[in-house]
Order: sequence, then C-alpha cells, then structure tokens
Amino acid sequence: MTSNILEMRRITKTFPGVKALQDVSLEVVRGQVHAICGENGAGKSTLMKVLSGVYPAGSYEGEIRFEDQLCQFKDIKGSEAAGVVIIHQELALSPYLSIAENIFLGNEQARHGFVDWNKTNLEASRLLARVGLNDNPITKITDLGVGKQQLVEIAKALSKDVKLLILDEPTAALNDEDSAHLLSLIKHLREQGTTSILISHKLNEIKAVADKVTILRDGRTIETLDMHADEISEERIIKAMVGRDLDNRYPDHAPRIGVEILRVEDWTVHHPVDQSRQVVKQANLHVRAGEIVGIAGLMGAGRTELAMSIFGHSYGTRITGRIYKNGKEIRTNTVSAAIKNGIAYATEDRKHYGLNLLDNIMRNVSGAALDKISRWGWVDSNKENIVADGYRKSMNVKAATVAAITGKLSGGNQQKVVLSKWMFANPDVLILDEPTRGIDVGAKYEIYTIINRLADEGKGIIVISSELPELLGICDRIYTLAEGRITADIPRGKATAEYLMQFMTQEKVQDAR
Repeated sequence: MTSNILEMRRITKTFPGVKALQDVSLEVVRGQVHAICGENGAGKSTLMKVLSGVYPAGSYEGEIRFEDQLCQFKDIKGSEAAGVVIIHQELALSPYLSIAENIFLGNEQARHGFVDWNKTNLEASRLLARVGLNDNPITKITDLGVGKQQLVEIAKALSKDVKLLILDEPTAALNDEDSAHLLSLIKHLREQGTTSILISHKLNEIKAVADKVTILRDGRTIETLDMHADEISEERIIKAMVGRDLDNRYPDHAPRIGVEILRVEDWTVHHPVDQSRQVVKQANLHVRAGEIVGIAGLMGAGRTELAMSIFGHSYGTRITGRIYKNGKEIRTNTVSAAIKNGIAYATEDRKHYGLNLLDNIMRNVSGAALDKISRWGWVDSNKENIVADGYRKSMNVKAATVAAITGKLSGGNQQKVVLSKWMFANPDVLILDEPTRGIDVGAKYEIYTIINRLADEGKGIIVISSELPELLGICDRIYTLAEGRITADIPRGKATAEYLMQFMTQEKVQDAR
C-alpha cells in the first residue's frame, strides 16, 4: 500500500460551453491535511464534487484511486461508504431537528424498525465530545450559531467512519474565535489519523494547518507545495493562484471627495423580538460624494443591523432618528422608498438575500430596476438582455452568456452580479456588507477596483467588513462600532488595526481625530 490515500489522475470535467477542469491531478498523503487553493472559478469545488460522487463516474474523464482501489462513485452514498465525506460551504442541516437527529439523519440508530433514542443521543454526545461541543444533543440546530453548526457537520461526518474528510471553505462564515477552534479540531483529527482536504481562500489558515497545498488556476493544476520542506509565503501562493505578482492587494486610488450626500442622525434600533433591547444606539454618521467610508466592529456590534435598518427598515422595530440626503430629510421606511431615494444595500448573505440563485444572470441584474426596461408594465426582454450583457462584459463575469444560472457561478462572479444589479439601479449611496466574504485575493482586487470606480463616479460608498486590513486598504474614513454605538470617526491617516481595535472594544464615544 502506498503512502497516498488518494490519487486523482487527469481529471477533466466539462459543462456546456465551459471546461471547468482539464487534466487535473492530485495526490493526498494518508494522515495529512492537504489544502487546495485557487481563485474563485479555478475548479476547487468542482474537483471535490467529482471525488465525492456529486458528479458521478461517467460525467468526467480521468480516474480516481482511493486506498489503492479504482473508484467510480455514482453518488454521495457510494463515496461515503468508502469513507470519503464532504462538508459543503453551505451547511446541509435541518434547522428544526435536534443535533442528534441531524447527525444520524439517513443513518438512524434503529432497532427492530424503531429509532433507539437512547443510543442516538448517547452516540451523538460521544461524537460532540470529539469535536469539542458541549451542547445537549437534543438541542435544535436553529438554536446554534454558525460556528457550532459547522462542528455538528463534522460530528456527522465522523459518525460515518470517515477516512478522508473534505472541508469546503469551512470558516467562510465564522468569526475569528470559531475559526481558530475549527482549525484546532482539524489538527486534532490529523493526530488521530484522519486525513483532510481543506479548500480555503484564507492563506493564513492554509499556512497554519496544511502539510501540502495544491494550487489550481483556470481548471488546471499549477503546482503542489510542501509546507514543511519549503519556506512558503502568502505572496508565493498568491503568485501561483493569479499567475502574476500581486505586490499590492489593494489598488491605488486617489479619492475625489465632494459634498456631503448622506447623513444619519440619532439612529436607534430595537431588537425585532426583544423590543426592550437596543441594537443600535443613537448612531450618527455621514458620507460624502466620492468617499469610501468603512464601518468596523466586532461580531454582534450591530453593523449589519445598522445597515439594514437604514435600508428600508429591513431590520428592527421602534426605529427612530433622521436621514438626510443632500441636506433634505428623507423617509426610508420601506425598501422601495430607500431605493427611490437613491440608497442601495448589498447584503452580506448574497446566496440567500442578494440573488435568486435559481434564475439567470439577466434577471438578477435587472431585478432592482425593472422600471428602466419596462413600458406599460411589460419588461422589454431585448433591453434587459442588452443591459445585463453589458454588465457581464464590463464586470468581467465569467459566464458564456447572461442566460447562465447564477447559482452555478463562483462566489466572486456572484458578487459581481450583485454589484451589477445595484449599479444598474444607479443609487447615490451604496452600502456594501462584507463585499468580499468567501472570495479569493484575485477576485477581491477586482471588487476593490469596482468600488473605486463607483466612488470616482461620485457615489457615496459605505463598506462593512470583518477584515480590518481590507478597511484600512480601501477606505478614506472609518467608523468604529461597539455594542450598537458608534465610538469613533477615524480618518485614513490615523487608522491602524490597533487604533481601530481600541475603539471597537469600548462603548464610550471618543474623539479619534
């Protein structure tokens, strides 16, 4: 038996009009953590779907050898029976079932045709202990945070006698604390003999846990690096991913800032369920034409709640305060009113709230401004196609036509479609909530360039991000938010990560200028 638990040889996968993988090869050593990285659309997830049987044998070219056996998985059940378990980026848990029920869903602990609940909960407790989760196994999934849900997914995988665990962007939606816990668990599983494949765009995570990393670009294998034998820097990996040196991860930009375009005064928002609780407390902020303004805050600080409440009262109850646009007070009590007043909000959760993943690019782009392509209540489909195709080309969306289904695009290309939708609506103020979440460094650079372009057109841009380097790299000014209160307004010249964190961890308002 070789030291490799997995060998994928000359894998080629073609979709209509697109060759997603071409002669890709991958070798994974038993007992190691093997990372796969590449730009969005490079073929990472497609390769893992081939391996796990999501794309069955016969739908691709090449061969897969697992534990020295030639494998032709017809579906996920076949790969799981062999010990290959994949955890997708979008968690597949049933929210209203318990932890134990989710772990053994489809693999019920039954006796004489009836579920043995004592055994189910006991085995679930044992698996939860392995992943470091202390919650009661009868707890419903809907009562858990995303970090704990990710651990339940891993516990579910461990219940299937996993030999090769595939994690697709496991920390994309996690905060720093949950991410650190998950990475520690991956290391612990390695010590116990479990082999893992980690797909991640976070290069610091790859450096922290991976033994080897394979880099894909445009559906091809570029190289495999030994993280122990070589001194591998993030810049070295980035160069292989994008095919060029990326000396500066943030494009140069000379702001042309004009007059104040939006002002929010004494903005207070109460929780939608517990109406006695203030989520946003007397927030005051402004943004000028051509200015990129950041909002920094720890998880739970109220960043998204602030943005959504401004955008048509999409979040919260008992909302008070005033909004001024070009010096005149406006009402944004509904989403349509906010859009009519030139305010747009690109949500942090593009898959659930920003896009219709079942529809094509064309309809997603036109969705927020149908009146621009309508006459007498009827949409002009020819105009709709021309508009969407123009954005497909100008935004460099990797799709053959605007008829492509949005859900089949990579994360970076989906985000470009979201931005295209709001660019077509032509707002004066654009609020971007985590605009580069789940996107690789190459696609991030493109998104930053688009943001700069929008600012140069005279729009006011508000960027909410959990990544302080991102805010420091693209913003002209940064507000800090703590416990629902804006604590500081920091100009670019004074902003550092340490300085921002000082105000992100205290509720008292201070003058940072």
